[in-house]
Amino acid sequence: MRRDAVDFEKDRTSDLFRKLFVPTLIGSLSLSAVTAIDGIFIGHGLGTEALAAVNLIVPVWILFISIGLMLGIGSSVVMSIHLSKQNIKAARINLTQAMIASNVVVFIISVLILMFPSRTAILLGASEDLVPLVRDYLIGVTPGFIFQQWSLIGLFAIRLDGSPNVAMISNLLNGITNVLLDYLFIFPFGWGMLGAAAATGTSIFVGGAVAIWYFIFKAKKIRPIRIKSSITSIKLSIRNIGYQCRIGFPTFIGEFAMAVITFVGNFTFMHYLGTDGVSAFGVACYYTPLLFMVANAISTSAQPIISYNFGAGRREKISETERIITVSSMFFGVGVSLAFVLFPEIFVTLFIDSSTQAARIAIEGLPYFASGFLFLILDIVAIGYLQSLEKVKAPTIFSLLRGLILVVPAYIFLPKLFSTAGIWLSTAAADFITFLMILLYLLFMKRQGKLSHS
Repeated sequence: MRRDAVDFEKDRTSDLFRKLFVPTLIGSLSLSAVTAIDGIFIGHGLGTEALAAVNLIVPVWILFISIGLMLGIGSSVVMSIHLSKQNIKAARINLTQAMIASNVVVFIISVLILMFPSRTAILLGASEDLVPLVRDYLIGVTPGFIFQQWSLIGLFAIRLDGSPNVAMISNLLNGITNVLLDYLFIFPFGWGMLGAAAATGTSIFVGGAVAIWYFIFKAKKIRPIRIKSSITSIKLSIRNIGYQCRIGFPTFIGEFAMAVITFVGNFTFMHYLGTDGVSAFGVACYYTPLLFMVANAISTSAQPIISYNFGAGRREKISETERIITVSSMFFGVGVSLAFVLFPEIFVTLFIDSSTQAARIAIEGLPYFASGFLFLILDIVAIGYLQSLEKVKAPTIFSLLRGLILVVPAYIFLPKLFSTAGIWLSTAAADFITFLMILLYLLFMKRQGKLSHS
């Protein structure tokens, strides 16, 4: 454990990235396993209709994750710069402000969902047959989302505090808990959708509880502290939270884009292919968080290194980190894309029986869907890189581009041009065009010598 302690001041860039990336990747993949495991147990234990119902809930889940990641990356960038200047109290204040803001917003939304679960299900596009399944899942999982904020924002701070292995353990416990409880609640106990949701909600609680435990008993420098409640302090807190949101907003858009993609995709697949199409799309959507988590692990591992050295004025360290994340993104992007293109049957039958119509649709469409995985990873890592340099406008534009501006027209027009293949290619096309725009921007900014300036 001591050997893997992180020292942003003295460690070599490659060693820093390794110490942060390996536990972050393991932890992130185990965190994405929470949704994937749900899909596996629900698909085989409750059927394709239940799988379609869960996919309708994904936009709500992603909304909460988006809030946590926005304030997590925003507060982490600010804390990194404060730490580079030895201003520990300011770093603690920013963490506390991010935690309070996220908890208040998520609490309000959660209460509204629990008050109107059936209405929420209808708004998400559930048919009359799917409303009870969607409602049960919402009731079971929503109470855990407050603790998800502690996990998301807290793990940024824990890694910055020099304990990436604790962040990894938190996510691993989250995943393991979900595996055990999913099996027990769905099969021996027979609790159906409510059981699957309760298993997920409990596992989210476990991940958040680890973050709380760390801040109370193990934190070295960064921990929540009591902040003043005077009018002046409240105004300063609102200003700081606003700045964190500005920095993290591209991450919010990037993550929320998954909700938009899923929401629009559900309606598109339902229109062209019915419930079986939504189930097939649901299988693909269970793998999207996996890709996002790989990209997010690269991005969040590089972020404190870049932000710390940006605050300290060490441009050569930033350039070294840039090379490392570029190679890492290419390696994982190409590898994962090839796996899904060459072996779609394996990935589909993990969730649903190969004899079903939904499986046949998914096996045919998954290679098209996976053709954009490389560009998805490159887009997210590049956006995170720009955020780490305290840039706001460019990453916000790119996040909007891939998540909203391009993907909705793609879902409208590509199916008309290329039939079913066009539906599956919609997100890949949006990610590819965004990648080209980011590449042009980076080349222009480097030629102008502006990339290392705030």
